[in-house]
Amino acid sequence: MSDFSSNQDLDLSFLYEIADGSDEFIVDSIGMFLEQTPQLLDAISNAISAQDWPTAASASHKLKPNLGFFGMPISQATIQEVELACKAGAPNPAEVIEKFTQVKTTVDANLIELQKIKAEKEANL
Repeated sequence: MSDFSSNQDLDLSFLYEIADGSDEFIVDSIGMFLEQTPQLLDAISNAISAQDWPTAASASHKLKPNLGFFGMPISQATIQEVELACKAGAPNPAEVIEKFTQVKTTVDANLIELQKIKAEKEANL
């Protein structure tokens, strides 16, 4: 997979569409994402380090829809590849680590951006 920058993989148009003008909904949704996502990333990272493939697959599965909801289709597709590889017992652990690292790097950058967006929206409430 080629390198991609985080701003290519963050599109909040779906969130804004379902928020229907409610900044409070946006703030709450981003807040939940900011709380849950680092926990899921840590769970995946720890499971991969321990070669606990079922746990890595499960946490990847939980993260996947959140990435889609927040307009990160590249990361969503990549974490699905991680999930499927882990379900298969990670026949190529180096590839799993590489793909997860790509997702984590992008999502970490997006978390910073989402914190900024949340702060801006909170200031307007």
